[in-house]
Amino acid sequence: MRVGIYGYGNLGRGVETAIQANSDMELVAVFTRRDPSTLKIKTEGIPVVSSADILAWKDKIDVLVICGGSATDLPKMTPELVKNFNCVDSYDNHSSIPAHFAKVDEAAKETGHVALISCGWDPGLFSNARIYANAALPQGNDYTFWGRGVSQGHSDAIRRIEGVLDARQYTVPVEDALAKVRSGENPVLTTREKHTRECYVVAAEDADKDEITRQIVNMPAYFADYDTTVNFISMEEMKANHSGLPHGGSVIRTGETSQGVKQVIEFKLTLDSNPEFTGSVLVAYARAIGRIAQRGDTGAKTVFDIAPRDIYAGTYEELLAHML
Repeated sequence: MRVGIYGYGNLGRGVETAIQANSDMELVAVFTRRDPSTLKIKTEGIPVVSSADILAWKDKIDVLVICGGSATDLPKMTPELVKNFNCVDSYDNHSSIPAHFAKVDEAAKETGHVALISCGWDPGLFSNARIYANAALPQGNDYTFWGRGVSQGHSDAIRRIEGVLDARQYTVPVEDALAKVRSGENPVLTTREKHTRECYVVAAEDADKDEITRQIVNMPAYFADYDTTVNFISMEEMKANHSGLPHGGSVIRTGETSQGVKQVIEFKLTLDSNPEFTGSVLVAYARAIGRIAQRGDTGAKTVFDIAPRDIYAGTYEELLAHML
């Protein structure tokens, strides 16, 4: 299956790594909004192409994996690119997924293409975990805990504060809350009770650290609703101790199948590299989109629409023999 990568940041590099690990997938080209001559990719002999020239590759790519940001990139990129390519994106603004789906669905159906939106681990694998758990335990409660891991969006928000040279923000589950959920207590938890946020900041020499701290802990939609700690460190310490992008989390549903009979379902991830794992999920689902397109289907899809057999590289006979 011929795959293109649109965007070559952390996620794009993760997708490239995943393609190399799948013998039935072939990287055809990497598309970038930067000057292609400045970009060095890991796969030898694969062209790096200006995003302005992507239409020249219309008939050379089976699936295009779009590796842009959810805030401003994907709402524009996916509806536009699906007019000429079968696409996969990782749009993760949960509250806006229905509107994004509708926009992509219209563009895909008009041009006879298919696109998978909101793929990754959350939304994505965690979404499937929720639907399976809700179907199996119709009487129950859902909980999602993220971390301990680096939130790239929150880290970027800190870096935009005046006087900040670099920053990492870790989302950390509150262990007491997690223990109560896993025990089947079904607690009612506020946002603040479920997670804390740890910030590691490299400040400029003349920066006002008190003001930086004030702006962080009071930042609406990012930190104001959480217990947040701010630690100022050196650039050397940042590079030595915070250069990776680990993450993970758990989706848990607790409930009863009859009076007093508690059941707990948990799906958990522990990741050394968030972008590499997310890239691996995108590539698995790119396989499914390629197969669905070959069958003549069109429109927008989510992970809820994809049969497990379509993401698997092997045969159905292998699934029956080894996975069932």
